[in-house]
Amino acid sequence: MFKKITSFICLFGLFIFFSTPLASVKAADGIELFTPYSGISVTPGETIHYTFNLLNHTSNVQQVGISLNDIPKEWNYSITSGGFDLQELSVMPGETGEFTVELTVPLQVDKGTHRFKAVATTTNDQKTELPISIIVSEKGTFKTELTTDQPNLEGHSDSSFDYKAELRNRTAEEQTYALMASAPNGWIVDFKVDGNSVSSVTVESNTTKEINVSVTPAKEVKADTYKIPIRAVNDHTDAELQFEAVITGTYGIELTTPSGKLSEEITAGQEKTIDIVVRNTGTSSLNDISLTANHPEGWNVTFEPTKIAELEPNQSETIKVRMEASKNALSGDYVVELKASAPEASSNPQFRMTVKTSVFWGWIGVLIIIGVIGGIFYLIRKYGRR
Repeated sequence: MFKKITSFICLFGLFIFFSTPLASVKAADGIELFTPYSGISVTPGETIHYTFNLLNHTSNVQQVGISLNDIPKEWNYSITSGGFDLQELSVMPGETGEFTVELTVPLQVDKGTHRFKAVATTTNDQKTELPISIIVSEKGTFKTELTTDQPNLEGHSDSSFDYKAELRNRTAEEQTYALMASAPNGWIVDFKVDGNSVSSVTVESNTTKEINVSVTPAKEVKADTYKIPIRAVNDHTDAELQFEAVITGTYGIELTTPSGKLSEEITAGQEKTIDIVVRNTGTSSLNDISLTANHPEGWNVTFEPTKIAELEPNQSETIKVRMEASKNALSGDYVVELKASAPEASSNPQFRMTVKTSVFWGWIGVLIIIGVIGGIFYLIRKYGRR
């Protein structure tokens, strides 16, 4: 009987000895983290919303600090509870606290599995960790591309250079870009999207937008090669493209007379030959210059020659113009418009032609007047005696 009592006391003592430390370990380590989303698959740029439960299995109120460990610095996250940023959560014995983690996967990220830990630490430095896995399904880039098939155009100073560019948003989010150009002083750059002039453009994720860029050189620009950088930029990303405009020179043509006089006299029904001068006033050659005239009805105007194949800068050529006034033209001033036109430039001065009647018709008029006077004189002599 004594042995049974002694054995019972020993077993009871052992029970007390082992049960006391186990209870304290449970009280110290009796917090637990839980979320149903411990391993999920996402795409670059996506934002994940985790809901975490913090279970207090102890018999005391626990003040627990919450943190995330092993998160790369490029990943942004926030921890909130009840709408407030959370640093520490207080949980009653046997109850559960709740908090939310909002984690944004960066746009520029490698494909694969990324791991971190949610950590809950009590005020007496006891902690529990919950491993979390995020599987990024594709390699992400945070990049914008601005490209063109034809960056170089050539033309004269009066040309408008029209380029086409493609703006590609290679990020995981819709982006709005401001469009900018650094053209030489006096040049005008106009961006157009879908036919409308714009200063900014919105491009959805992983899509391309076509941009038409119209560049007008400054007046009297010299022949040279000019760079026109353009940019698409926002707070997160940007891209740059450089166009090139080659100014071959200026085009100018002048049609005048050797003396500069733009008026002549002509007799009705008669022909007159006038010398005119076609001069290249630009810095580039002119080709296929044609000569035409806009004249009054019944007049005839011809050129010799009628075309100039090529005219170099600062060179001129003399053309003979034969004008024949209508025989029915009355005395007075008439306008004959002469035109010299090349594909790149033209000149159309107006010549004032003063028409005089023919001497022959003047003598006919005199004879008619003499005849009328003679007839009157004859009638007076014949019938004046009666």
